[in-house]
Amino acid sequence: MTTLQIVPIPATEEEVQTGTGDALGGRVIVYNCDCHTYQQVIALLCRAVPQMTPGRAFELAYRIDHTGLAEVYSGAHETCEQIAAILADGGLRVAVQ
Repeated sequence: MTTLQIVPIPATEEEVQTGTGDALGGRVIVYNCDCHTYQQVIALLCRAVPQMTPGRAFELAYRIDHTGLAEVYSGAHETCEQIAAILADGGLRVAVQ
């Protein structure tokens, strides 16, 4: 009969890092409101979101229309706030998370 050798469980160290300030990420959510045309939403997204293309803006507008919301940008929290402000000034319902 073979005996099993008992091996001690290695100690683990948990490394936790927290950040503060602008390094924290966020995301911009646009909600459906049925008061804007696709063209209006596409134009606002192209104006507000960095590197947004009309094709991608159409995809997002479609998702907003059919699912009720879409994440249109994720990145630095300060940038998210700026984008959300532009979209809200255009009359869209937005949130930064």
